[in-house]
Amino acid sequence: SLNSGFFMNEKHSDHVEYLCDHNFNFATISGAFFILVFIFSIAGNGLLLCVLVVYESLKNVTNLFVLNLACSDLIFTVTLPFWATNFLHHWVFGDFCCKFMIAAYFVGLYSSVILLTAMTVDRFITVVLHNWPSNCVRRQRCAVGACAAAWVISIGASLSDAINVKAETNWDNLTTCGPSSDDKLGYYLQVSLLFFLPFVIIVFCYSAILKTVLQSANRKRHRTVVVVLCIVAAFFICWGPYNILLLIETLYTPESCDGQRRLIIAYYICQILAFSHCCMNPLLYLLSQKLRTHLLHLLRCEKLRMKKREKGITQDTSFFQNAMSMRQNSAVMLELQAK
Repeated sequence: SLNSGFFMNEKHSDHVEYLCDHNFNFATISGAFFILVFIFSIAGNGLLLCVLVVYESLKNVTNLFVLNLACSDLIFTVTLPFWATNFLHHWVFGDFCCKFMIAAYFVGLYSSVILLTAMTVDRFITVVLHNWPSNCVRRQRCAVGACAAAWVISIGASLSDAINVKAETNWDNLTTCGPSSDDKLGYYLQVSLLFFLPFVIIVFCYSAILKTVLQSANRKRHRTVVVVLCIVAAFFICWGPYNILLLIETLYTPESCDGQRRLIIAYYICQILAFSHCCMNPLLYLLSQKLRTHLLHLLRCEKLRMKKREKGITQDTSFFQNAMSMRQNSAVMLELQAK
């Protein structure tokens, strides 16, 4: 399955170790890089979630997709310290954690692909099929259904990957978390259905969207299309080379030391590029002027200050009203005493 490609470095390193001399260890660089990506992704996606929850309306379909994508990125991000430890040292977390982290890794990956595809189809319906009989409530329900389906499908697909991995101790007394079988047919099916098929759908939808936008007289109405396009393009630019390399690896294994070394180096570079995607989305969302403004307000705690100010005004108004009421009551009492 796809996890056989994920652990390509371990599978090849065992094979190459007896035949070739590796003077440079890319695993150390990958492990250190994963820790940096983890820090930036937690900070960026955490702030994005706060902005969406505090300032934005989650009834907006695009905001709903962005919220789910941020959650997907965070799920993927949680696994990075474990892979970093695996690269820098070895797998020390046991068999259950091995299966759980593989499941979380693929849930984050698959849900991102499905959510991006759903977001693109939503843009296609809105921009190209603008005469499609639809209303806001129906669109919101479809978006919620698409998000729920994305999580159900990604969790279901990740279970097969989790079942096929286990923690094993090698001859050198180092434990690795890797595939227990090499199921190439399962790999081809999952990559086709959950990466290349969504890619074809997205290319088709955005070809029609861009054609419609370029023919439109008022292009400012379609700024959301640009942001969504950048988000989708970033995903496939990051993950495309990695998945293509995994596909090549299942079909071709070089026999020479130079060929094996080049393939391993290419694998590590593509893996670093792919894993860095989880911290890129928050940067791309900053293309929106509104989100940049909300982020500044969030960092300055202006929402909290506004609430405190409103609370203070309410208290002052209440105090003033009570004082006026007491003054009127005193006046009435004096008049009664005078009579």
